[in-house]
Amino acid sequence: MIFSVNLMQVFNKLIAMKITKTGKRGIDLIKSFEGFYAKPYICPAGVPTIGYGTTRYPSGQKVTLRDKSITLAQGLDYLKYDLKRFELAVDALIRDDINQNQFDALVSFTYNLGESNLKISTLAKKVNANPKDPAIEKEFAKWVNANGKKLEGLVKRRKAESDLYFLK
Repeated sequence: MIFSVNLMQVFNKLIAMKITKTGKRGIDLIKSFEGFYAKPYICPAGVPTIGYGTTRYPSGQKVTLRDKSITLAQGLDYLKYDLKRFELAVDALIRDDINQNQFDALVSFTYNLGESNLKISTLAKKVNANPKDPAIEKEFAKWVNANGKKLEGLVKRRKAESDLYFLK
């Protein structure tokens, strides 16, 4: 019985350590690369977008170019709402023992590219096999194209995500 109590204490500590929310570094990284746009615009991938990279409003409605401008406060609310979806995706698709910086980098990646791309990526496979694998850096760097074109902004973003991922 003592053994089972100690095992339960260890289990509870592990659950408490699991990262499920994006930290300040991750949010700042996302905001810096997405930028804030009060008016709807077409992003480099050809998708109508507003605020900090929002493509669907909390109502589920897609952003259109005919939509009204939003305030900074609304943009922050949309960012927080969008983050929940991408945090859940990283939580579901990636092993539980990654650290805050790793989680934040993966949420930024997923925020930009979507859950389906994280799911099919070799990046996710390598993280799940060994989160300390140095080859993960190269996996981030593979995701730098939009509509078949290499974009310098995506090169910089993937480098920033990789740097955050490996930050001690």
